[in-house]
Amino acid sequence: MINRSKKTFNSITMLIVIILLVTVAAACGSSISLKQPEEINMGDMSGHASHAQGGGGAAADNAASCAEKTEPASNAPVKQFELTAAVTKLTLNNGKKVEAWTFNGSTPGPELRVQEGDRVVVKLNNKDVKKGVTIHWHGVVLPCSQDGVAGVTQNAIWPGESFTYEFVAKHSGTYWYHSHQQSSQQANKGLIGRLIVEPKTSSFTYDRDYAVTMQKLEDKHVLTNGQTGGLHLDAEPGETVRLRLINSSNLVQWMGVAGAPFQVISMDGQDLNGPGLLEGEWVGVGGGQRYDLRFTMPASGKVRVYSKEESKWSITLGEGAEPEKHREDAKTFDFTSYGTPKDDGITSDMAFDRTYKLVLGPIDINGKSGHQIPHLMVKEGEWIKVRFEHQMGQEHPMHLHGHLFKVLSKNDKPLTGSPIYADSIMLFKGDVYEVAFKADNPGLWMEHCHNLGHAFVGMTMMVNYEGVTTPYRVGTKSGNLPD
Repeated sequence: MINRSKKTFNSITMLIVIILLVTVAAACGSSISLKQPEEINMGDMSGHASHAQGGGGAAADNAASCAEKTEPASNAPVKQFELTAAVTKLTLNNGKKVEAWTFNGSTPGPELRVQEGDRVVVKLNNKDVKKGVTIHWHGVVLPCSQDGVAGVTQNAIWPGESFTYEFVAKHSGTYWYHSHQQSSQQANKGLIGRLIVEPKTSSFTYDRDYAVTMQKLEDKHVLTNGQTGGLHLDAEPGETVRLRLINSSNLVQWMGVAGAPFQVISMDGQDLNGPGLLEGEWVGVGGGQRYDLRFTMPASGKVRVYSKEESKWSITLGEGAEPEKHREDAKTFDFTSYGTPKDDGITSDMAFDRTYKLVLGPIDINGKSGHQIPHLMVKEGEWIKVRFEHQMGQEHPMHLHGHLFKVLSKNDKPLTGSPIYADSIMLFKGDVYEVAFKADNPGLWMEHCHNLGHAFVGMTMMVNYEGVTTPYRVGTKSGNLPD
């Protein structure tokens, strides 16, 4: 009865929050609707949702289906995995019992480690998750058909069904996977895991390589690699550690490092150029983002990496006296001036084929939500610039599928440090960022806030290539609900 009451309270609280956000957005002139469509073709070429039956929308003469865009055959080494999604009764290490949705009986699911250039083959089975499942390979550049977005790149996988994903791990780095069928619920229930692509060669050396998932199961159980009460990792004095932090929760997590100077060597799986030593700074890891830290274990023996919120994530490495934590009002890490510049020819004043502006409200984009938001249309080979302006509401970690973009500027000032390539950009109220990407991966791709509660109520849109269609549909009729 107590657990049921807590669940009811949490559900009512979430509903009240959503209603308030919708009310605020509506007062600001936004067009917001929480009603799920019956059937929508997200590949509609008009740039708006289509209610037409059959067909792929108004397509170009050279139309090609997203479903046909697969990984070409190659002689790359093959790494095979099998994951089974299931409803599982877990007993956490603190003794609490919870019904989770798991991959292979655990949350997070198995850590998948491959090497750069490997061909990754993953068979997904759905044992008994009644709402259907998929796997989205968050941050991985892959063919459209393998992106795991229900109703756009595939149908949801229903109980008793299977689907096999196949792609080449082209970029080394830290990634993660999660269901993109009702993702705001399914990631929260536990359908997540880590994907680590080890580099063929690296400019950074390290003795130990750890990946850590920060997770908030059912919005209440704070887990670090599935453990409550923090996580301990082995490390000896003098050893250099690469610590890959993956934030699978919705909100930004401010992480500190006590006991040693550190570097931020990678963001969203992409290495930084010439990162300097930092000490006593908070690093903000947004929802869905990954930050890789590198540090050398001190002679005193212990390092603690921890959340600014004491009740949340904590990772200790090594043994010894507890290191002194830094002040709550300490400086925050600023990637816009961190590291060493490197000319790659991609600048704010270069010629772009198309430029888009996206104004972010509390739960809307340009005053609209979900399928009401016109697609960003692109053509293969074009250079695209997108300007994000955050005008109201919580922070928004805006995530683009299928591509890496370069961050050009913040508040109209060009970056002065290392080039930053990423799949997400974290915006706080008042922030303005410009990013650029080359349209070099034809398909139908989501662009959405990775606070998945925001995506659920409509803060999600499409970046569609001209001439690409889909045989799948989003909506209550098909049961494909990607949010």
